[in-house]
Amino acid sequence: MPAKGQDMATSRYLAKLIGPIFLTIGIGMLVNGPFYRDLITEAVASHVLIYLSGVLSLLAGLAVVMAHNRWSGGWPIIITVLGWLMVIGGVIRIVVPQLVQTVAGTIYAGHAAIIVAAILCVALGGFLSFKGFSQ
Repeated sequence: MPAKGQDMATSRYLAKLIGPIFLTIGIGMLVNGPFYRDLITEAVASHVLIYLSGVLSLLAGLAVVMAHNRWSGGWPIIITVLGWLMVIGGVIRIVVPQLVQTVAGTIYAGHAAIIVAAILCVALGGFLSFKGFSQ
């Protein structure tokens, strides 16, 4: 079992990796909402993109969970939850892609969904970036 310092080092490393990605995506969604709306519409209509995004999500999620499956210790739990959400999202995209098309098509039909998703990405990305790069 890794020492507590190694656990925190892994948490910070993953926060440095995940945080800026979420932050950048969120800012992009806020600045270019119509572009992202079109992007999501096209992606949800493509069986290949749903499948490939499922494989990549499953791969990334498993990598995070295998390196960081911690359910105690404050803010690092967010990284574990994100890893498991990626695993679950990847499995769903691979096993029941029709459900993904239906749900995503319904959620992203409205304009507010992009703004809400963008704000969540900016907040989460900013928080993880701060935690990862501070100290």
